[in-house]
Amino acid sequence: MPQPESENLSVKLFKNHKQALETSGLVPYLPSSLEQLEQSGRTWYRELRRPQWIWQGVDAIELESILARIANSQKHRSRDEWLDTVSGYHSGNWAYEWIHAGMEHQKTASELDGDEAAEAYFKASLYFSVAGYPHIKGDNLAIQSQVLASQAYDMAAKQTSHRVEKILVPYQGRKITCYLHLPNTEKPLPVVIVSGGMDSLQTDMWRLYRDFLAPNNMAMLTLDMPSIGHSSHWPLSEDSSCLHQAVLNYLPNIPWVDRFHAAVMGFRFGGNVALRLSFLEPNRLKACVALGAPVHQILTNSTRLKTMPKMYLDVLASRLAKQVVDINSLTSQMQAWSLKNQGFLSGGRKTSVSVLAIGLKDDPVSPKSDNKLAALFSKYGKGVELNSKTLHSGYEEALKQMIEWLKEEMKQ
Repeated sequence: MPQPESENLSVKLFKNHKQALETSGLVPYLPSSLEQLEQSGRTWYRELRRPQWIWQGVDAIELESILARIANSQKHRSRDEWLDTVSGYHSGNWAYEWIHAGMEHQKTASELDGDEAAEAYFKASLYFSVAGYPHIKGDNLAIQSQVLASQAYDMAAKQTSHRVEKILVPYQGRKITCYLHLPNTEKPLPVVIVSGGMDSLQTDMWRLYRDFLAPNNMAMLTLDMPSIGHSSHWPLSEDSSCLHQAVLNYLPNIPWVDRFHAAVMGFRFGGNVALRLSFLEPNRLKACVALGAPVHQILTNSTRLKTMPKMYLDVLASRLAKQVVDINSLTSQMQAWSLKNQGFLSGGRKTSVSVLAIGLKDDPVSPKSDNKLAALFSKYGKGVELNSKTLHSGYEEALKQMIEWLKEEMKQ
């Protein structure tokens, strides 16, 4: 019996990666910087985002099973104290276990039709995305995982009753790859441009569309942040919203969307980008939603940045294409991404775009002061603090508020 195409692709992609470099050691630091990294008491290199992944569509029991296989592995680890550092592409390795589970869902999808098949493919895509998390540059297993995630998403797009179009936006001699999701094509629809943080892919956003935007007859246009996924050609710079601005300006060329009713939504660093865009393009946007966005405080507090888990610092260094990390230089450089330091959230000028900035109580990345600051510089701004214990367990509550607010703002 011939192997399914997806399994053949998996074998082809990973056959040369039995001894692939392990993710936690990919970003080199100066010896003096390594001494500054405070990682005591941590048992995982990666930040485990159980509530977020479950919310997005990972099966809760399967998630714990995958993590247990990784934790219980007796194979060699590059860092004995971190459970998810099994090196080489085989059982116990982070990418291997997630890809193996994703392949099972892809196999299930191939035996189904229509929306049932689509949902299984979307789930497989999500698992492949988590396999590559946190998507450090130079991580060969993560790069191959992204290939699988995109392929599964494309297969889901062919099966779903929703219309999903791949949009290619010209920019700097290349093309920005976006996915446009449409509940119907009877008339041009209000559109929300969506991006996640610096360690997630645009293909992670299916549930946001299916359960929140589509029922309210809104289109969703996703794109990857600079330096990750389909946008990996462009490094992250202080002009962090350059790709999103190009996509926003391209909307008149897309017949299925109403460019006069456009909004932007961002999670974590994607929220920083969304806010920035609302000041740069006030005449093209109706509304802006930022959830858990780093706006000013964490970006300008070098002492606090240095105490962040190594994974976060690795991601920052990776997005900035650092060859060797000097932690003092890295944390100092992040001040340039503060929207206050850039001049958007200071002085007397306010954006006419309605801004909703949502954070969670005691969130070190997106404190109450940041969300109040973002709201203050919008003529119709609103800062909200939720009491949920973590950003990701508060997703449901936050998104319900966000969608209700968006519906009102997009009517105008």
